[in-house]
Amino acid sequence: MTTIRSLTTRLQRVSLTRPWAADVTSVGVIATHVVRSDGAEGWGFSWSPQIGAPAVNALLEHDIAPAAVGRSAVPGEAWQGLWEHLHEAGGGGITTIALAGLDLALWDAAARSAGGTVSGSIGRRRDRVRAYGSGVNLHYPLDDLLAQVQRWIDSGFDAVKIKVGKPDIAEDLDRVAAVRELLGPDRSLMIDANQRWDLDRAAMSVDALSRFDLAWIEEPLRADDLDGHTELARRIDVPIALGENLHTVHRFGDFLRSGAAQIVQPNIVRVGGITPFLRIAELAASHGAALHPHLLPELSGQLALTLPDTASEVLVEDVEDAGFGALGALVDPAPVTIADGWLTENAHDGLGIRFAPLLTDDPARIDDPAFTAGKDPS
Repeated sequence: MTTIRSLTTRLQRVSLTRPWAADVTSVGVIATHVVRSDGAEGWGFSWSPQIGAPAVNALLEHDIAPAAVGRSAVPGEAWQGLWEHLHEAGGGGITTIALAGLDLALWDAAARSAGGTVSGSIGRRRDRVRAYGSGVNLHYPLDDLLAQVQRWIDSGFDAVKIKVGKPDIAEDLDRVAAVRELLGPDRSLMIDANQRWDLDRAAMSVDALSRFDLAWIEEPLRADDLDGHTELARRIDVPIALGENLHTVHRFGDFLRSGAAQIVQPNIVRVGGITPFLRIAELAASHGAALHPHLLPELSGQLALTLPDTASEVLVEDVEDAGFGALGALVDPAPVTIADGWLTENAHDGLGIRFAPLLTDDPARIDDPAFTAGKDPS
């Protein structure tokens, strides 16, 4: 049996071209490197935009790496046992984010060892997948928001998503109306409230905004509010999308069985990697729900090519100027290309996601152990 010989990590930050907020100018990445007993190597990563990256790195170094050595290196075989090993630290969240670093590296090692790609080893079902333009833009003045939407139009996107949740619903109405007018009637428009509303405010806001022909409302309530989303689904006609802040297949099952979500958006890193993501995809398909992976298009785009066919088209989220390739964070060319509203896969080995070392938004922090901890996996 091929086993895990070693797992090493490196914590770093990747600067954002377009800050997501005044205090979110970079994202945390924990680059991972696995070596198997047969000498094959794989590279993966964990990710947390602003909070918790040092804690994820510590969990990988102190709890996952020692427990992983000697376990099966076949993708997926070690996942459940390691999740159970970590469970007293939490069934999801920091534990599953950390587990993704190992899981992705194991899938990468297996595909590289076989001389192919991860999507090829899983089985591609399509050659391309539609992408939608997305941005962290609630703080944008209206003129800047419309300029961003125009860039998406000019780039060939026929679906876009904007943030809502201003203190005054009148401002949301003005912004969504202006965006819909710019888009015209034939492009899809989605809105994302990022958990800003309570049940009554959500019902009122969606009712007011639904006149703009919305494809979905994303995270209208606190992400873990199962009862609230179930009730909201009864009150509104706009489909509810959520999942970026759900962390286990079990929680996705709760929301799907209750009818609280018609669209699920698992983040592949937050749920623990490719292994649990594929289980969530099977669950969504069994419930007839659409699945649109959250963020990280270099990773989620590859997996989207493998997803089961359902009544709903698979969509990939492309946040403006936030792809790791566009940010100069990768050693190799990006494994995917997004052009004219479509994502296609480029020639690469494994996942094709290896991070260049010591990227930081503050050069003075390069020597800070919190940002350079662990062995260099490059």
